[in-house]
Amino acid sequence: MHAVLTLLIVLPLAAALCCLRLPPAAARLVTAASGAASFGLVLALVPAAAHGDISYLRLLRVDALSTVFLLATGFLYAAVAVYSLGYLSGRPGSRPAARFSRRFWVGLNLFAWAMLAAPMMSNLALLWVAIEVTTVVSALLVAIEGTDGAAEAAWKYVLLASAGLGLALLATIFAYYAGAQILGQSYDLGFTQLLAAAPRLHHTVIELAFVLAVLGFGTKMGLVPVHTWLPDAHSEAPTPVSALLSGSLLAISFYAILRYYQVAAATLGSAFPRDVLLAFGVASLLLAGLYLFGQRDIKRLLAYSSVEHMGILAIGVSFGAPAALAGVLLHVLAHAAAKGNAFMGAGVLVRKTGTKRIAGIRGGLDLLPWSGPMFLIAIFALGAMPPFGLFRSEFEIVAGGLGSGSYAAAAFLIIAVTVAFFGLAASVTGMLLRPAARQPEQPGRGEPSAWMVLPVVAGVLVLLLLGLHPPAELTELFGRAVALLGGRPA
Repeated sequence: MHAVLTLLIVLPLAAALCCLRLPPAAARLVTAASGAASFGLVLALVPAAAHGDISYLRLLRVDALSTVFLLATGFLYAAVAVYSLGYLSGRPGSRPAARFSRRFWVGLNLFAWAMLAAPMMSNLALLWVAIEVTTVVSALLVAIEGTDGAAEAAWKYVLLASAGLGLALLATIFAYYAGAQILGQSYDLGFTQLLAAAPRLHHTVIELAFVLAVLGFGTKMGLVPVHTWLPDAHSEAPTPVSALLSGSLLAISFYAILRYYQVAAATLGSAFPRDVLLAFGVASLLLAGLYLFGQRDIKRLLAYSSVEHMGILAIGVSFGAPAALAGVLLHVLAHAAAKGNAFMGAGVLVRKTGTKRIAGIRGGLDLLPWSGPMFLIAIFALGAMPPFGLFRSEFEIVAGGLGSGSYAAAAFLIIAVTVAFFGLAASVTGMLLRPAARQPEQPGRGEPSAWMVLPVVAGVLVLLLLGLHPPAELTELFGRAVALLGGRPA
């Protein structure tokens, strides 16, 4: 497994370096191969991580919890790498387009590398550094189109994310201070050491560290009220980048919060961290559900859906029951597949109609024989319709909430998710089902590129697999991860 960890940390970085020198035609193939290989390497980690931790060189450490998030990132990296083959093919073949392609391929690989590296870090300090790298690279990708709107969105993202990560750095410093009182000043903020010393850590310091971590990493996760960068960045970024931002980056930030949750629960008991997450989760779910109504931009609509699902994850952890925690982990994977599909489908609609305005997109099912129906499937999946993975995950979360006695929070979750689904459906119905006005310049029926369809088909299959019958190895992985979060395997 050491060789797998080494390849996983080296391969996307090597692909990015290669794309600096290769012509765009070769860079696109290198990126697609790197994405597919990285996902294969993550799959190879699953059996070993389900039975124990994997450590290497004191810097890398993978357990069941981190492997769940590696799966989400690995799958989306492979999917958007293939999707991007078609996404960039429609750009004119001028020298500026070639320069754009080179920057895009380099940035995409670096972004994936940083998000794969973050869950593999062995201590809280390295985890913070890896997430800071994701901020720098993703901000450049948000601004890559060079428009005024993209520059404004990237600047807003950098300001808010930097402020949030400043708070997260304070959380890291407080965690170090708490551990240094017990373990000595030479310890390196390693998860194992910190958890072993947790019962002896200073309670007030850990409380402060956890709240700062939720505020700080919650900025990158998109929790209300520190979410305001997210709709702008997701709307202005290239579609493959939007898919990675929503499906992977938000999840990686949530992973960082879960590491602090482990320490806080082991030190303070689970009541305090659960209450904090419940407050942020309820606010996020409530605001996002309301903002889904009346959106005018298709990508902003999906961005607020991401805020909604981050709220669901926070509420799920607040329930604390093993079933709810297992549902949260399943939700991470299912949301990555569904939101990736939704953004990739939205990208095809935008390419076909030439607009991101919801009012300007009509007749999607008629114009796009594959992407239209699969975009509708993605919206149904995001609305927790059976038989897709998000229905199963949200059912487990609600069942865990009811089982733990959190009746009011579980009832709120059901109502808010239903309201959010109606908000999504109201916009999507017009885009897909309402016939387009007959105009001479109306685009003809057909897909822009087969490369923009294939990864979405794969995403639908993943959603069905997660909803109908998750593999036994994955279920075993969830069980061990639940135990790490303080519950017992369901």
